[in-house]
Amino acid sequence: MYNPNNPLIVQSDRTIFLETANPQFEDARDELARFAELEKSPEHLHTYRLSPLSLWNAASSGMASGDIINILNRFSKYMVPTNVVADIRDYVSRYGRVKLDRLDEHALVLMCDNPTLMIELSRHKTVAPLLSQQIDETRFRVQPGNRGHLKQALIKIGFPVEDLAGYTDGDRLEIPLRQRTLGGMNFGLRSYQQDAVDVYWAGGESRGGSGVLVLPCGAGKTVIGIGAMAKVGMHTLVLTTNVTALRQWRSEILDKTELTENDIAEYSGESKEIAPVTIATYQIITYRKNKKSPFLHFDIFNKHNWGLIIYDEVHLLPAPIFRAVAEIQSRRRLGLTATLVREDNKEDDVFSLIGPKKIDVPWKELERQGWIATANCVEYRLSMDADLRLEYALAETRRKYTVASTNPAKMEVIDHLLEKHPNDQVLIIGQFIDQLKTIAKVLDAPLITGSVRNNLRDELYNRFRSGELRVLVVSKVANFAIDLPEASVAIQVSGTFGSRQEEAQRLGRVLRPKSGSNQAWFYTLVTRDTIDQEFAMNRQLFLTEQGYRYEIRSFE
Repeated sequence: MYNPNNPLIVQSDRTIFLETANPQFEDARDELARFAELEKSPEHLHTYRLSPLSLWNAASSGMASGDIINILNRFSKYMVPTNVVADIRDYVSRYGRVKLDRLDEHALVLMCDNPTLMIELSRHKTVAPLLSQQIDETRFRVQPGNRGHLKQALIKIGFPVEDLAGYTDGDRLEIPLRQRTLGGMNFGLRSYQQDAVDVYWAGGESRGGSGVLVLPCGAGKTVIGIGAMAKVGMHTLVLTTNVTALRQWRSEILDKTELTENDIAEYSGESKEIAPVTIATYQIITYRKNKKSPFLHFDIFNKHNWGLIIYDEVHLLPAPIFRAVAEIQSRRRLGLTATLVREDNKEDDVFSLIGPKKIDVPWKELERQGWIATANCVEYRLSMDADLRLEYALAETRRKYTVASTNPAKMEVIDHLLEKHPNDQVLIIGQFIDQLKTIAKVLDAPLITGSVRNNLRDELYNRFRSGELRVLVVSKVANFAIDLPEASVAIQVSGTFGSRQEEAQRLGRVLRPKSGSNQAWFYTLVTRDTIDQEFAMNRQLFLTEQGYRYEIRSFE
């Protein structure tokens, strides 16, 4: 069973080493992604870890502990440590031991498979206040308003709840999908998109109706959301990252369904309308006058009889919205994202309140099928001049990152890359506004930042889509939910420290399928031997897990 030629070494602390040069690397990587988390990814040896949450996500998708153990045995060089086998069985078995179901039309019931465990859980200081009277030794009555808060409390003490309580149906709304788009193109969900919708819906049973779908940028997550809307057939609230994304959702819904403009409303800082399909921004939902004031627009969740709430880019869900989500657990919920990595480590709240990860489509698999572009990732490392190196040496830590990231030598690399790609449409993406202003001025190219009005942003995006603009300089406002299929080259000049989610989203700007060779290029410009280089290595972690490799080049 065990073979020294296999690619895995499983250690007793639940870390897993994967050899990248092994012929079985890709197969093992794809299997590990189903139940383990990537922690480090240098060139030759990747490190994964089995965590409770990664195992609970696997369990919620239908994986049994035996499936996971068999995969580890199949790829491991040596015997899998017995304590790891025991931990896998223990953590996987915890999913489903505690269940929430409907008791009657006014209350829910928390059920446990073991009276002793129920005593332990019911007496925990964070759980006890959320329970009503005890029914018997394995059941407690629960008020519907405590449904989400109870799930949050239980997962934090190691017992994820399987929620079978079902949902309140919202107002009905037929959402027929078009066979041809408004532009005259044939339309239908791709096979993996239909699979994602079906897995989420689960035949309309209580095990469906809430969860997160993880797919690469460019894979059509908006289309999957529209497919889910059609499947549910009820009034829908869609929450998005910004007004540009909001209007892209609106455009896509009109293009691919038979809904009319009167069926869809915008709820943002510019317009606050409610319709059968309402699209809102996270920014307006979390708006308040000051830190002590109430959130003025939280009532949108209860203003209407929603049958489905879609959380776009759920990895960015603002922390205050978790509170609102906890109190509307009777509504069907769908999270869409390219990565479940959250920089605030609230992945367990996403699991509890939005739902478990239902599907995670490998990026490289969709690339092999031609649904997203083949991405070539290149990191250029460049030097500082002597004066800047001295300024860097004397700077405080936070200032060091600014000095290294805004190294003027990056301009020369940009010129080189623009000459190398004379016929491609190029996005130049960065974090520091002064740096971006300088680049835009030198190139005589438009710049989009958070201060640019939404109507001007949309105008510039449309000019880029039409080919009128070849180069567009953008700040982090373009990281998320911006559909620019014509972009085939992205040049990242600076980033948000070590944000893995940002790296994935920025690569996603160029992954829309291309005509011809279907190739995309993602360049990262890094100042050598600085904190800029260190953060770049961390940002690349998520993409390395997806099978992307960064070619390192020097630029002198």
